Amino acid sequence: MSEEFEIRNKVAESGLINFDLTDLVPKGIRKGIDLKDFLFMEMILKEKDFREKVAAIDVEEYRDAYVYIYNSADAIVPLWAYFLITAKLTDVTKKIVYGDREDLEVILMHNAIKNHDFDEMRGKRVLVKGCSDKEIPENSYIELVEQLKPVVKSLMFGEACSNVPILKN
Repeated sequence: MSEEFEIRNKVAESGLINFDLTDLVPKGIRKGIDLKDFLFMEMILKEKDFREKVAAIDVEEYRDAYVYIYNSADAIVPLWAYFLITAKLTDVTKKIVYGDREDLEVILMHNAIKNHDFDEMRGKRVLVKGCSDKEIPENSYIELVEQLKPVVKSLMFGEACSNVPILKN
């Protein structure tokens, strides 16, 4: 093939770093614990019964899982109840949070972004991938920009063929 008809990958030649935020999503099982299952008639916390149900939890079911504790009942639950469940599971889980699955994902992504080493992007042009098959909490993009702004030469969002310039340093 002659040089005038050579197919070139201009994106690869540009020195642009493509960054996919889904690469930071922690892998592992997510499990929820609904406090209503520990309540008398799914409404009232009886301390003795509650403690017995917590003691009966099979911790192996939560081994290496990311756990979120929530309360779907219209019941007031004292804070110490969350302490008991957390104390029971904290040695076997990867992370335990209060809230729903979405809250768990926000916290996991927060930790992943805060702990990621972005030094390889120092002084580089970075394109953050815009489309993904995994759901990423919107807050993750905000936190990513906070981490990348002081590091990168330029930041863009989208795809190589159609991106939105965000900043230039």
